[in-house]
Amino acid sequence: MTTNPGALQPLLPSDPSTIAGHRLLGRLGAGGMGVVYLGRTDTGALAAVKVTHADQADQADFRARFRREVEAARRVTSPWAVPVTGADPDAPEPWMATAFVPGPSLGEAVRAHGPLPERSVRILGGAVARALAAVHAAGIVHRDVKPGNVLLAADGPRLIDFGIARATGETGLTSTDVVVGTPGFLAPEQAEARSGDIGPAADVFALGCLLAFAATGRPPFGTGALDALLYRTVHDEPDLDGVPEGLLGLVRECLAKEPAGRPTAEEIAGRLTEDTPGAPADWLPAPVVATIAARSAAVLALPDIDPTASGTDPADPSAATGRPSRRGVLLGAGAAVLAAGGALALVRPWRDDDTDGKGKAPAPKAANTWTIGVLADLSGPAGEIGRAQERGARLAVERFNAVHKGRPFTLELKVADDRGDRDGAFAVARRLTADPSLIAVLGPTSDDTGIAALPAFEEAGVPLVTTSAGYNLFTLRGETGLPPNATVLRAIPSHFMAGAFLAWSTTLLPQVRRPGVLQERTDEQYSWQYVSGARFAFRQAGLTPHYRVVPGRATDYRRIIGEMIDAGIDTYVHCGVRSTAVLAARALNRLGFTGPRFAGQHVLGSRFLKEAGSDAEGWFVCAPVIDPVQRAADPKQKPADRKLTQGFLDAYRKRYRTTPDFYTGESFDVVNMVTSLLAANALKGPLSRKGLWEKLTEQQYTGAMGGYQFDKRGDLRGVGTFLYGVRNGAYTFIGNAPAEPRNKKKG
Repeated sequence: MTTNPGALQPLLPSDPSTIAGHRLLGRLGAGGMGVVYLGRTDTGALAAVKVTHADQADQADFRARFRREVEAARRVTSPWAVPVTGADPDAPEPWMATAFVPGPSLGEAVRAHGPLPERSVRILGGAVARALAAVHAAGIVHRDVKPGNVLLAADGPRLIDFGIARATGETGLTSTDVVVGTPGFLAPEQAEARSGDIGPAADVFALGCLLAFAATGRPPFGTGALDALLYRTVHDEPDLDGVPEGLLGLVRECLAKEPAGRPTAEEIAGRLTEDTPGAPADWLPAPVVATIAARSAAVLALPDIDPTASGTDPADPSAATGRPSRRGVLLGAGAAVLAAGGALALVRPWRDDDTDGKGKAPAPKAANTWTIGVLADLSGPAGEIGRAQERGARLAVERFNAVHKGRPFTLELKVADDRGDRDGAFAVARRLTADPSLIAVLGPTSDDTGIAALPAFEEAGVPLVTTSAGYNLFTLRGETGLPPNATVLRAIPSHFMAGAFLAWSTTLLPQVRRPGVLQERTDEQYSWQYVSGARFAFRQAGLTPHYRVVPGRATDYRRIIGEMIDAGIDTYVHCGVRSTAVLAARALNRLGFTGPRFAGQHVLGSRFLKEAGSDAEGWFVCAPVIDPVQRAADPKQKPADRKLTQGFLDAYRKRYRTTPDFYTGESFDVVNMVTSLLAANALKGPLSRKGLWEKLTEQQYTGAMGGYQFDKRGDLRGVGTFLYGVRNGAYTFIGNAPAEPRNKKKG
């Protein structure tokens, strides 16, 4: 079924007017299993709402399968996969909503305008492969990768119906429901119904068929009768006449008859990396872009929703208060525009906080005891940050209990180690939120574990305050078709905003004319969002960078950096993780590059200094944290603020006999922010999780590391990014990152 305004049909008299908060605007399609509607939420977000007929829902095991698939799909996070925004498998007619994309399907575009050029096919394939890699990482096999399940948008393709086709009946099935998928885009193991062999490699085979179709305008195994299609898929060689030479080898590998002979989705994504993306819409031929534009205009022409609730104020509150803050210049509407543009194994996750020291469960808590949780990576790849966060939180809780004499309640700390393991994070979070005394949680340390764990906190209504996870969709949800955020407070900028501040930091140096920006995909969400923000910021600065994109597994940085130097770069900007920044640092020095080097949040820390050694000298790093030692000694700070910072330093040194690491002070602050609000409200009535997130967004708090204030989405107001230089093997604080370009270039 095609889901776009061009195909929108009026509602029938028998159709409902609303479904689960979605005002229905029309029908996008219908079939034997149910109906797909175009719906709009009360926030204005559009969604494709699929409703299954009640008689289908009554089939044996349907609801259990539907529920499992929806839960799995919600773990898939990729900019190239359309997210599930809501579902109810227990409704009389089970339904599922996904974010709406107002563009044609690949099949529709090719039928209307012919095959795509090679560059378009490469970008299409790379994006769909990355979406499939995320699907496979979540333990799902899509099983129905076909032209009708890839939608084309101005900024790239979107894979839809991932992993839910089996439950919702949206795939093409044979009459026996044994061969699952769409003939012509099936792997041999699917065509022969070898269920035990159907895995991620089946999706890779279908992707090969998809690429051949996009490049030639026809399926590689032809069309016609079902049994003939299945036979050709299993026994015949594909017809690849017309596939461009640069794609032919990869497509052949994808279409290997045996699953073991096919590359993985991640490998395909690396091989189809686009090094020189242009403007957002220029990846497609002009006629297809025109179709997208027409349908986007049709979306704008859809009727508004009638008001359904009284007492609401649609106007945004004033963004700036004029209150001094460590977070720098407040960004009003400009920040909102920037943000919107940026586009379960459980293995001993608990610390000793959960026991009495002898392995026994703790005694029941007193009625006036509340728990602050910490969800952190204490023993995984981000353990340096996670341990700093845990220490900051513990110090805050201990000081609250020691200082607040006659307090109306006592605090306890419960620490959960997610080990940086996305697969186990949800189970860890679910166990943490099962504690009825849990009032708020500091965490997560990383984006991946936070994405996986978030549903547990949303379900429990527990506020989650992070000092290190910058993924934009933690807070930017209502604007993207997801339910509005009412759980996460992000005490750092989003990665998109951080990328903009990083780019503007380069403009502090007047000699910067031709920055080279490297996007490496070890952490794809981080690098993609950083580069998106940097791209916006460099345009504002009047600079035209040279962009280079490499897969996360790349190691030949001497060749990569050499090509960038040959392209004329005078500044290097690293949008990637620490380990590849080390490789880049070595290559830059070996190649004699003398220009400045910049990197973002993932690079800050002692490990970069240790691993890069002397090659780290001269690097600039932007990060959302302040060195408390340098802040306490900074004569530019107000005496009262320096006193707060020194008080934290003294308490920390007394407790831990050492100097705090990065992220400790910010974690100490945000826990104190929560506990101070709890203490202020304790005498007004019983404390509860309900309404706490909203109260925190309204609060202005000044702590040891500066001021904190949030907008209605839960995002930190202001810049919140700080610039460091590596000098003599240590980080030297330079100052706040700029909130706009400096030394703007003209012409």
